[in-house]
Amino acid sequence: MDGETSSRPKDTPAPDYAIPQAPFYSIEYPGYVAEGSVPRAIEHLGGQRSLDAAFKRNASKKETLLELNFRPGNPFSHPIPGDVTSTDNILMKVTKRKRKRNSAIEGQPLGEYTVELMGVIPKTARFRSMADFQFQPDPNDPLVKLRYALDHLDAKAIREFQISPEKEDYYVEENPQEPDQDGDIQMGEPSKRSNLRLFPPPIFGRQTIAQVYNFKANPGSIETSIVDEETGEERKRLINRSRWKGFAPVSIGFWDPTPDTPPKNALDAASSVNPDLLSRLKEHFNTRPVWSRPALLNQFAPNEQRALLNAKQTLPLVSYIFQDGPWRDTNVRLGYDPRTDKEARFYQRVYFRNVNHEKQRTSFIARRSTLHDRMVDSNAERTDDALPSNRSHIFDGRTRTSQTASFQLCDIQDPMLIKMIHSEEGLRDTCNEQDGWYTSHALENLKTVLRHKFFNLLEGNVVSDEECEALLQTAEGSTRPRPANRTLNPRKHNMAKGALPPEEATAARLRSVIGKRLGTVEENRDSMDE
Repeated sequence: MDGETSSRPKDTPAPDYAIPQAPFYSIEYPGYVAEGSVPRAIEHLGGQRSLDAAFKRNASKKETLLELNFRPGNPFSHPIPGDVTSTDNILMKVTKRKRKRNSAIEGQPLGEYTVELMGVIPKTARFRSMADFQFQPDPNDPLVKLRYALDHLDAKAIREFQISPEKEDYYVEENPQEPDQDGDIQMGEPSKRSNLRLFPPPIFGRQTIAQVYNFKANPGSIETSIVDEETGEERKRLINRSRWKGFAPVSIGFWDPTPDTPPKNALDAASSVNPDLLSRLKEHFNTRPVWSRPALLNQFAPNEQRALLNAKQTLPLVSYIFQDGPWRDTNVRLGYDPRTDKEARFYQRVYFRNVNHEKQRTSFIARRSTLHDRMVDSNAERTDDALPSNRSHIFDGRTRTSQTASFQLCDIQDPMLIKMIHSEEGLRDTCNEQDGWYTSHALENLKTVLRHKFFNLLEGNVVSDEECEALLQTAEGSTRPRPANRTLNPRKHNMAKGALPPEEATAARLRSVIGKRLGTVEENRDSMDE
């Protein structure tokens, strides 16, 4: 055993080679470079000045950006962006020894290559981005000539430029020449090409790095055989078994007939619905045929709310939705038509936009465990304790519940507004597409008071009924056109909102604040006089 070990040659360490510290910079040029084409390659990179700026020490990120332009001097050429990165490479010089054909020099090694270390490469310019699409417009176009003149500061060409009249020749016919079997040129059928004189944008594609696209067949797809009804031939087809199937209530317009049955896909999935949840949902719709989404969700516990939203096929089994009109975006019991029942006026929806409020989405647990007024600025003046979020659909004129005004008339509990809602003076005989069962005058007065109370409540001010009555008298004497004189908006989803213009809403809030402060000053003055 010892003899075998001693007979083995001892391992000798590899020799050490000193690396010269002379720095070199390399460029990974995406093209062929020969000894005579180096100046051309440098020109494509922007010249020696651009290279010096990119590789200089302590260069900024902007200075290290290189652009490779294969058509230098052409303003319509899109370059390839490159980056200068730090590397730890070594530059080696490889020399191939040349021999004469009939000479055999004794004592020379058999190797034909010699390697010599030249230095280190601390920086390397790389072009890893994809080249952008290229488009060259007609060089004879006057605008193209003007673009070249601007680049070369050709004052004469710029001064002589004139805008030519538009000929509207957007298509140009051309006769392609095609060689026949004998090689003779034959005139082909005339064709048309575009002559729109389009100029390329600064960049076509924003995707600079190629995406990793590993094609893989959809595991949820199966191959089935179908028979063509016209030809009777059998062919193969892929069907996705796991495709998404959406469940949503039937959506109708104001003039569409009333649906009385759920959609077919919801009926097919009815067996997967929680029967207790469906039973409770039917009870609520039997008690009240029209519900807004927040009002309906507030009737359930947080876990039931999650179950109701996760089971998308539950609501379509009992309700449908109006996409416009006075009951826009409300869930209506299947078979019930609020357009024929005058008592349905209490379910009409009133909506105001709050442009200063950024929409926030909170979880159901957070909505139940916290108060909605925590989303309001903590420095704002508070009136009463905010209602819990399960009453966020109710407006009583004194408690701030949400940042957006979206209420059904039956959910308004303010005494002054209740009188206006139940008043039978401003009712119609037939339902209107925009105002429902109310006249335009009555509904506009109701919206004016509700809007004034709501936006003042957001600022911490409780508006009195006397102030609202004065506001109605001011509105009666204004010259602003009434809604009855307005034309319907062709975009139906904007109907029945009735929002004031931003400048009028701001002016109304400003008048309210000034009035409050003037009242406070007068009270202090009276107390001082006493």
